[in-house]
Amino acid sequence: MRATTLLFGLALGALSSALFAADGAAQQAPAPAAPAAPAPVTPQNDPAYTYKTLRLNRAAFDALLAKPEDLLVLDIRRPDELIKNGGFPAYLSIQTKDVQKHLSYIPRDRLIVTVSNRAHRAGAVGDILAGLGYRVVGAIGVLDYQDEGGTLTKIAPPAPAAAAGAPASGAPAAATSAATTNGAK
Repeated sequence: MRATTLLFGLALGALSSALFAADGAAQQAPAPAAPAAPAPVTPQNDPAYTYKTLRLNRAAFDALLAKPEDLLVLDIRRPDELIKNGGFPAYLSIQTKDVQKHLSYIPRDRLIVTVSNRAHRAGAVGDILAGLGYRVVGAIGVLDYQDEGGTLTKIAPPAPAAAAGAPASGAPAAATSAATTNGAK
């Protein structure tokens, strides 16, 4: 009986030690941290970009631009977007809805980068072209490129030209010319 009491005492002591150690560890464990604010959406972590076409960053695109003889930049934005946001110095412009109608204008022997404002439309068109056998190497957004420090080319519409030699009275130049010619007979 004495042996049983001794074993029971040892078991109880071991159990107490284990419980005390676990309780002490629980008291010393740091409280769970508050959830961190979600990271801002960038081209590298954009969950909405679900295309197979690689989304390029500025450095990757600049490396491709170093060999323009191998590259075709296909800008699929509307003209008003090109004017508003700017673009790259040289590109083929075919709007998204017209790409499949104008496939014969797109060379198959060049690497192709598709371009839109934030690369989503460019990614979709890149997937279509790659599925048709074109050599699409990536998609880029001009606004992403600019956000990463890249410089875009902006084309300002020219100012309206003043008519040269227009009469001060406001009469059309053709009427003045005709009157001069008729008076010279």
